Amino acid sequence: MGTSPPAAAAPPPTGRLPLWPGVLLLVLGLLGHVYAAHAMGGSRVAYTHHVLGFFLILLVTGGLIAGVGYRFWRSRAALALLTIGAVQALLGLWVALEPFRAAGP
Repeated sequence: MGTSPPAAAAPPPTGRLPLWPGVLLLVLGLLGHVYAAHAMGGSRVAYTHHVLGFFLILLVTGGLIAGVGYRFWRSRAALALLTIGAVQALLGLWVALEPFRAAGP
């Protein structure tokens, strides 16, 4: 008999998205807000306002997207989290670039 590994050694493919891409995008969105606070001078007030702003935006957009996700993607929590993370990453990028636009030419 041969010593080849059994065919079941490879994990079966699943149709589910992992959660980590959504979490990674959420972290990138938060880092955008933290970077914007740093670029504005790095005061305690700037960091507080930007981090609280991130969580306020997360509460509003995350609530809306989670509601739509519950309605249409009930069995796909990872897809809803990925969508929330993508929105947060885009808004974090927009906020991070704001100090450069405010400085002007």
